[in-house]
Amino acid sequence: MKKKVALVTAGPTHEAIDPVRFIGNRSTGKMGFCIAQELTKNGFDVVLISGPTSLEIPKNVTFVSIQSAQEMYNACLEYYSTCDLVVFSAAVADYTPKEVSTLKIKKNEETFSIDLVKTKDIAKELGLLKKQQIHVGFALETNNEEENAQKKLKSKNLDFIVLNSLKNEGTCFGSDNNKITILEQNNRLEFGIKSKEEVAKDIVNHILEKF
Repeated sequence: MKKKVALVTAGPTHEAIDPVRFIGNRSTGKMGFCIAQELTKNGFDVVLISGPTSLEIPKNVTFVSIQSAQEMYNACLEYYSTCDLVVFSAAVADYTPKEVSTLKIKKNEETFSIDLVKTKDIAKELGLLKKQQIHVGFALETNNEEENAQKKLKSKNLDFIVLNSLKNEGTCFGSDNNKITILEQNNRLEFGIKSKEEVAKDIVNHILEKF
């Protein structure tokens, strides 16, 4: 029997300003790496596409290292057609500098501004290509959490979305723990604070119910 193939995105993206500076975020990639490892334990062939991180690469995955949102989008397109499952757990930059300086920008003026342009919405773009694949998204919200997450669920053609909250002390960025709520169109599952390894098991168990 042919193995199911999963594509997992993880970590931040770094959007270059000049050769030494970038726009990024606080994602460590740990949640996505834990999900990738858990999927391999459950018999999936896993392609893990990750932005910059200091984490050890999980065993038995095909690992693709990227830097920018555009590079992540290109890598996802390369592997998407062979996938049965996609987990969009990366914290992809929404905007990137319109122009990148080839030289280090010197500190000359009292103020400095950068023109930004939107990056590709990877989950939405792949949602347009979706056929039989299962798509799982993530949402990190600071207000109107479930309402905003439900909007993403619909607009990105996801099967379910995992909601994180910055309101939960000791979870999310840089933490070994997380507290999630899984939202579907007509279903809601709330979990307590757990290690990210245990959260990954909860998410993968819910994924397995879709196959």
